[in-house]
Amino acid sequence: MPPQVPPPPEVFRVSTVQVACDGSGEVDPALGHPRIYLRMDAALGFVECGYCDRRFVLEGGPADSKAA
Repeated sequence: MPPQVPPPPEVFRVSTVQVACDGSGEVDPALGHPRIYLRMDAALGFVECGYCDRRFVLEGGPADSKAA
């Protein structure tokens, strides 16, 4: 039996280089994690939360796969 592959992290497209993450969303906020503020390097165009692995991608930035 092959090992189970974890699901990919959630990806959020954002319009600012600074974001806040508390792990809530589809889950009850009480089940999330402490709110942290993240600042991405605009040259990378993304930042990942160290608690829940969510990825925040700058719209139109170098990591935005939907940028034309």
